[in-house]
Amino acid sequence: MNDDQFPDAATGDAASTPLERRRRPGGRSAERVRKSPGGKYLNLVNTLAKSTVLSDDALESVHEASLTILEEIGMDVILPEARERMKAAGADVTPGTDRVRFDRGLIMDMIASVPPAFTMHARNPARNVAIGGNNLVFAQIASAPFVADRDGGRRTGNQEDYRKLVKLAQSYDIVHTTGGYPVEPVDIHASVRHLDCLSDMVKLTDKVFHVYSLGKQRNTDGIEIARIGRGITMEQMEREPSLFTIINTSSPLRLDGPMLQGIIEMSSRNQVVVVTPFTLAGAMAPVTIAGALVQQNAEALCGIAFTQMVRRGAPVMYGGFTSNVDMKTGAPAFGTPEYMKAVVAGGQLARRYNIPYRTSNTNTANTLDAQAAYESAMSLWALTQGGGNFVMHAAGWTEGGLTASFEKFILDVDMLQMVAEYLTPLDVSEDALGLDAVRDVGPGGHYFGTLHTLQRYETAFYSPILSDWRNFETWTEAGRPTTYDHANRIFKQKLNEYERPPLDPAIEEELDAFVAKRKAEGGVPTDF
Repeated sequence: MNDDQFPDAATGDAASTPLERRRRPGGRSAERVRKSPGGKYLNLVNTLAKSTVLSDDALESVHEASLTILEEIGMDVILPEARERMKAAGADVTPGTDRVRFDRGLIMDMIASVPPAFTMHARNPARNVAIGGNNLVFAQIASAPFVADRDGGRRTGNQEDYRKLVKLAQSYDIVHTTGGYPVEPVDIHASVRHLDCLSDMVKLTDKVFHVYSLGKQRNTDGIEIARIGRGITMEQMEREPSLFTIINTSSPLRLDGPMLQGIIEMSSRNQVVVVTPFTLAGAMAPVTIAGALVQQNAEALCGIAFTQMVRRGAPVMYGGFTSNVDMKTGAPAFGTPEYMKAVVAGGQLARRYNIPYRTSNTNTANTLDAQAAYESAMSLWALTQGGGNFVMHAAGWTEGGLTASFEKFILDVDMLQMVAEYLTPLDVSEDALGLDAVRDVGPGGHYFGTLHTLQRYETAFYSPILSDWRNFETWTEAGRPTTYDHANRIFKQKLNEYERPPLDPAIEEELDAFVAKRKAEGGVPTDF
């Protein structure tokens, strides 16, 4: 149910070569689809040597400058309870203000207790995801206010499209977690939106999901929904992290109340926190990438250290989201050379601290065009080579994150699967080296009809979802379909094929009862 693949034509006889079949009408065509076995992309490992953009000395310069910021300038911490916890841990809280300064020894002592690797547990154990080390995990786009497809255009987020995007995330194994809401369903009242959305996450998927840190009650509701979905006790859930939240700093150098409360609620229960500064060079951070990285690192270390002040050993990730802005308009830019450098440098910093690294697949394209592809390709190159462990917004992101695109989701899935195939170790077994085949063919022959080829040709190479490999004449006869055409057709086909994953009726009943109870209580305040 996970990977669309395109067949060779079935019109030829058994003696036809793959090349002959490709040249016939209806050959390897994006107009025809076959299913491949599921589970191929569940657990990805990146054993490639990691790229670097910082020398060892430069890396230490960024590290030391970050600690200097925390010692001399500090952070504004907009929550009294958080300041009290920080003071109790040894931080310097300026009386009567929000300002907190941190000795570098305190920061390093706290981050030393961060687990270098951990597992996030899904309600389906086959969907558990390993975080850290060489593991690579992809999460769907999150938090877009708009949604788009070619037929309906760009529109405000709504529950119907929200559910469709969640179903698509369930349909592909390369999308390992659903992230936050792929699009914000504003037709559900904000006071109960999290109850309906998280309930749908449990029912429509069997993957790990995310809870927003927008006030204590949303966190506690999300934790309870995740617990019910897995059918476990709270004690077991604390042993087995099952939910994650993204904590964004309010750059520059601030942590606001809802984010801090989210750290307290999640870390105290041993659930996963992803601390991610949003540092755009030239806007919320210095205009130089080095300066932006220093600020990113200071803010990330502060948030990560606070998770350990709440609970030593609580699982946390180092998030990097540094990019640049268009200095002509001030608009964010993504998938740029500067973003690539920041991603790779962020990976170096995360590895220095031995903390799992979160990054993102980004672009600023407004439609499914070359820009959407090349900016995402640059992002994916950087995060793969830079050692990313957890990739947010991996599928569906357009317009700098403002819009979740159905067609872009399919394009991204194709690209993510290509990344996975690239990361598959090269087989150099005796059989793969093919010496017998070379002996059989000898000089001047071809390999189309050899036993070595015939035993492998159907699975020898990756079959892309969207690439149209027909020759020009056949493609023209088919109406000259574009990548946009193929992506539009395939996402609809996937939705038609979607099957809801099994859920114990007793769990669903308990979940519905909890949601109904919380709705009757009024949900959550919306004036945070």
